Amino acid sequence: MAFKEQKITTGSYLFRFLKFLARPGAIGHLRSLLSSRPDDEMSMMDFLEKHASERPDAIAVKFEDQQISWGELNAKANQMAHYFRARGVKYGDRVALNLENRPELLFAVSGCLKLGAIAGMVNTGQTNEALAHSLKLIDPSLIVVGSECLGNMESVSDVIEAHHSDKLLYIADAGHDSRPDNYLDLMAAIADQPVNNIVPDQVLTLGTPTYYIFTSGTTGLPKASITTNMKIFRAGTQFGVNVMQLGPKDTYYCALPLYHSNALVVGFGSCLCGGATLALRRKFSASQFWEDCIKFEATAAIYIGELLRYLLAQPERESDTAHNVTRVLGNGLRPDIWMQFKNRFGIARIHEFYGASEGNTGFVNIFNFDKTVGWSPDYGKAWSVIDYDVDGDEPIRGDDSFMKNLSPGETGLLIMRINDQNPFDGYTDAQASEKKILRDVFEKGDAWFNSGDLVVLQKHGHIQFGDRIGDTFRWQGENVATTEVESVIMNWPEIEDAVVYGVTVPGRDGRCGMLYMTQKEEGNLDLNGLAAHMRENLPAYAVPRFIRIGQKVDVTGTFKFQKSKLKNAAYKVDEVEDPLYLLARDADGVEPLTGDAQAKVDNGDVRL
Repeated sequence: MAFKEQKITTGSYLFRFLKFLARPGAIGHLRSLLSSRPDDEMSMMDFLEKHASERPDAIAVKFEDQQISWGELNAKANQMAHYFRARGVKYGDRVALNLENRPELLFAVSGCLKLGAIAGMVNTGQTNEALAHSLKLIDPSLIVVGSECLGNMESVSDVIEAHHSDKLLYIADAGHDSRPDNYLDLMAAIADQPVNNIVPDQVLTLGTPTYYIFTSGTTGLPKASITTNMKIFRAGTQFGVNVMQLGPKDTYYCALPLYHSNALVVGFGSCLCGGATLALRRKFSASQFWEDCIKFEATAAIYIGELLRYLLAQPERESDTAHNVTRVLGNGLRPDIWMQFKNRFGIARIHEFYGASEGNTGFVNIFNFDKTVGWSPDYGKAWSVIDYDVDGDEPIRGDDSFMKNLSPGETGLLIMRINDQNPFDGYTDAQASEKKILRDVFEKGDAWFNSGDLVVLQKHGHIQFGDRIGDTFRWQGENVATTEVESVIMNWPEIEDAVVYGVTVPGRDGRCGMLYMTQKEEGNLDLNGLAAHMRENLPAYAVPRFIRIGQKVDVTGTFKFQKSKLKNAAYKVDEVEDPLYLLARDADGVEPLTGDAQAKVDNGDVRL
């Protein structure tokens, strides 16, 4: 069956809106979402305890060959909570969690939430300075580390020894059960702990912080965005229950890392709210994706756009349509592959959404139109798209000093009103939080969250993603802060100046990192040494794949690098006179970027 593109028209919008409202429970769920406030006495653990009480034997989590019931998940979470409390963890304290996707991570996360403690979700790709900085922001009472992440922790052994030597807890992994002497075996430690529901020290509310989720910003090193019960409740209820219609008979497949908000907030949150089973994979595999869906009997899946492109690049197989997945939800799906994905894999519903980890309003393709990020009510009141000067890197104000709403078809900056109903939880860093707020936008005293994204305003409250502004670009589902990458590169002794920016690569989602650099002295440059330095000190997704060696770096009057010309020229061999080089993801070192090499990159024959 071939799907025909569903476009937004006034008639189709009204029909689907009314059809949505006619769903059983839809109005009630919308009412609970709109009426929810931070001081409401509610926690996401209420849902876990409810499922454990009413459906203790129903399956909550599938992982590899394991099946964990709601009763078992709740019992393990309680044992974690009792143990953490015995170690002094209380309401508002932080516990750093550094594990790959597996059930034990969900046990620990839930244990934190039951106490009103915050789970600091360490990015398992972080090492060295980035990891040390993340641990500093979390300021943990305890650190839980999976054996698969011990190597990362060794890269900050000096920090651990100086500040955290008495906080280390270890969870063995399959094939890795050799516990270091300075770690305590957490699963053994909780074995004798009570399994009954724990009573927190303080009343848990929707405004209670739950997670620190790390996002790269323009200031360089990672920032910890604060997630609350309310954000999870709204995401789980709206995205999971209202949009995806997930219920106890569904299995929701997730191959994204749980330190990513799509997986933890939207994926796990939706299963908590709807009672669906979460099918968890340790790491994404394009070749095993649909086989997993068949094995786990998945009916839905969560994605990021790059993941879907990888699936389309796979050879066609019988499993492409032998699964029972009827709908997917995620963000970053490019319009040019939307219908191709939908038709090849037989996916009737693609629910693209928009929502930053630190944002206070979300959009979702609730009515199943094609090629749209989705819909959110109250344009001009709850959110707006405003004029933006890309070259000047600032919003445009009129003669009255205020900004203006744009009309459908126009592209501008997406902003979201900050108020009691939609608070901005921000980051752990107050200064970083303030930088994301626009004030006196439409009237004196108002405050709006600056998304940092350019979007196209569509009809009837819908938007389509345009591009990321500023010094951050997105690659392989991760935000890359150029200043962080530049600071690492500038530690290489042969470099005078380094400018990092994202460039578009045909057929790839997001922007790939490119480095423009100048040398301190003329002569041979150890590019392979530089490559090794970058690989050792940066996550793989943040390593620039293209290198351009120039003579000088143009700056503005305020000494900001002028990146627009560099971005436009990108890695085009015919347009750039400077030497160009390629550092492919699987290559041993750097190689000159020739016309033939550029063609291979553009054709998708090089892994970046």
